[in-house]
Amino acid sequence: MLRKLSLAAAAALALLAPAAHAAGGEERAITDVAFSFEGPFGRYDTNQLQRGLQVYTEVCAACHGLRYVPLRTLGDAGGPELGADEVRAYAAMLEIEDPATGDFRPRQPTDHFPMSGLDTAPDLSLMAKARVGFEGPYGLLVNPFLRGIGGPEYIASLLTHYTGEEKFEAGTAFYANESFAGGWIAMAPPLFDGQVEFADGSPNDVASMAEDVAAFLMWAAEPKMMARKQAGLTAVLFLVLLSVLLYLTNKRLWAPVKGRSRA
Repeated sequence: MLRKLSLAAAAALALLAPAAHAAGGEERAITDVAFSFEGPFGRYDTNQLQRGLQVYTEVCAACHGLRYVPLRTLGDAGGPELGADEVRAYAAMLEIEDPATGDFRPRQPTDHFPMSGLDTAPDLSLMAKARVGFEGPYGLLVNPFLRGIGGPEYIASLLTHYTGEEKFEAGTAFYANESFAGGWIAMAPPLFDGQVEFADGSPNDVASMAEDVAAFLMWAAEPKMMARKQAGLTAVLFLVLLSVLLYLTNKRLWAPVKGRSRA
């Protein structure tokens, strides 16, 4: 009986093991980033999203797609907030095959971003929600609630934790990465300092660009986050007001009965 209980306890601890550990017990390096959209009152930084879009377009889009993200959402409030002309110009840079004619035409704002250009390159539409950077026994469920699941932090850490080591296996090059499960990833380091020039003069070192594109991918995965937070805050305020009114109503209804019982 005690053996069964100890095994059950061990299994429970294994389930609670932090996501910051890779296969084989090796700890992954996930850096906590103070993103502007974290917390119940956080909001997306429009300028950061625009920079992240630029990094994605100039670096990531060569391999990775955003097939589930409509181009028109680039102009939505709370997102990159591009102007209507800018959205049309950005869409026109991308081509799509017209199923009716079989010819290629410029994309329109009503179209989506292209699919991944490589079969081995995963689509990034939901990557910030699909990856977990923070979980585990620390604070139990409080830790993910306060810090989030860490998807954007995972992406930013993955882009900045290459060690420079390489190896070849079965004709494929692998690159050492402290944030990737297993420690080796087939994607070469995509960023280097000064790779992208920002019009606003923002820092363009690897760490800054990684945070910008991670924030953009978080918006791509959850573009309505601001509306959700606003709706949640409104609901909480409504429930607080309703609770106060119910309490006062209860006091008023039972006051005569309680008065007679005392008499």
